Amino acid sequence: MSYDFAPLFRSAIGFDRLAQVMDTAARTAASPSYPPYDIAKTGNDSYSLTMAIAGFGADDIELVVQDNTLVVSGRVSEPQNEGEILHRGIARRAFERRFALADHVEVTGAEMNNGLLRIAVRQIVPEALKPRRIPVQVGSSASNTAVQSEPTLVQPGSFPAAAA
Repeated sequence: MSYDFAPLFRSAIGFDRLAQVMDTAARTAASPSYPPYDIAKTGNDSYSLTMAIAGFGADDIELVVQDNTLVVSGRVSEPQNEGEILHRGIARRAFERRFALADHVEVTGAEMNNGLLRIAVRQIVPEALKPRRIPVQVGSSASNTAVQSEPTLVQPGSFPAAAA
């Protein structure tokens, strides 16, 4: 399955990675459902990924961030002698889950408690990408260069009042 993004690219700038992200999402749609996980928004710029990984220890789990992808993998440790297993309902098989991360998103920590792995993720917007106000100058003569000022940061959606 492929998408034609040509109409979008005619009127948008900087969305080159969109086609790659969509293709990755289409491929991972058929991925296995083990282990189960939740993704929650915990603040304006923070998220929490919680995975149910009963039977795995902290040494059995590996987290890797590479190319805007978080890869969580688990390997099976040596089985303990539990006697004769009559029913196995707790899956202890190796797994690998991939999560696409947006630009400027970083994994800030991970902790394991009661069979749940919680991964903290935060979006950090660099100063260069924050909205800033650009002063408008009157005239085009060189005498106006003394009036120039530095751009100032503004909140999205706000329009500063005109100076009187």
